[in-house]
Amino acid sequence: MAFVRLLVMLLAVLTVVYFCVSIYSRMARREKLEREFELERLSDPSISPAEKDEFVKRGMVDYDGSLRKRLILLVYVVPLAVIGTIIYTVNHM
Repeated sequence: MAFVRLLVMLLAVLTVVYFCVSIYSRMARREKLEREFELERLSDPSISPAEKDEFVKRGMVDYDGSLRKRLILLVYVVPLAVIGTIIYTVNHM
């Protein structure tokens, strides 16, 4: 029973970490897109500032399907794999 309690607590903590990392990653990507737009606007003055929202929106749609977003799921996989390996090793050695 103690193991189940540990597992539930671990999953709760990992969920909080996952959401924090996910939000941070989205904010960082959005800022990068905004900087890219400003650099493009400096090099091409014909681009209007009103196009910024559309540029960022398209970039975020690309981000939603990216490998980087899926790699954040390793927040769950790595700790659970390490704990499983430790438990297996301790019990079978």
